[in-house]
Amino acid sequence: MNVPRHVAIILDGNGRWAKSKGMPRNYGHAQGSKNVEVICEEAYKMGIQYLTVYAFSTENWNRPKSEVDALMKLLRDYMKTCLKTAEKNRMCVRVIGDKTGLDEDIRNRIEELEQATLHNDGLHFQIALNYGSRDEILRAVRAMVKDGADGKLTPEQITEDVFSGYLDTNGIPEPDLLIRTSGEERISNFLLWQLAYTEFYFTDVPWPAFNKAELMKAVEAYNLRDRRYGKIKEDADV
Repeated sequence: MNVPRHVAIILDGNGRWAKSKGMPRNYGHAQGSKNVEVICEEAYKMGIQYLTVYAFSTENWNRPKSEVDALMKLLRDYMKTCLKTAEKNRMCVRVIGDKTGLDEDIRNRIEELEQATLHNDGLHFQIALNYGSRDEILRAVRAMVKDGADGKLTPEQITEDVFSGYLDTNGIPEPDLLIRTSGEERISNFLLWQLAYTEFYFTDVPWPAFNKAELMKAVEAYNLRDRRYGKIKEDADV
């Protein structure tokens, strides 16, 4: 089986899953957080080298304050758990998104986690926090304009590779496969630049119920796609 090198996942359906079980939304988020660890381990066992998850978007701040506060508490707890998991599995962790929008203690925990796992040679695990792709692209453009004003960059030097180097995902290969759980079929401002030639897989299974078997189904579906000719099918028009 051809295992995708990089899989990105939009973690959707935590709240709906909890509601279906008569539990509060925060219970779904907690169970979804635990499932991240499970899928990280299963992905690495399968041979996936890079895994990127959409954990908290720039739009998520618009949710009720009680839910946002609960998510931030969950995030603080997860940073501690993730550090232990990374040490155990030699996982290299990187957080993408606008970290300046997060509280100082969370930023410090992110810095600790990234530095402690920087040289690990296991799964490369990216967590998108306070992330929105349009915001990422705007920040990249601002940085490029500043470098241009400082004489470090000319218009003629700007290529796709140069632009990619200004994105949060600099140095990370583009995803081969995007998975979105819980039935929605949109990418919700996630990795707009990076997903240009990615295969999409949508499943009705909510994230807390997404397990090894469901991950295997996604990879099997990926194997049915014809990617022999670079990034497009032989008979495709685009």
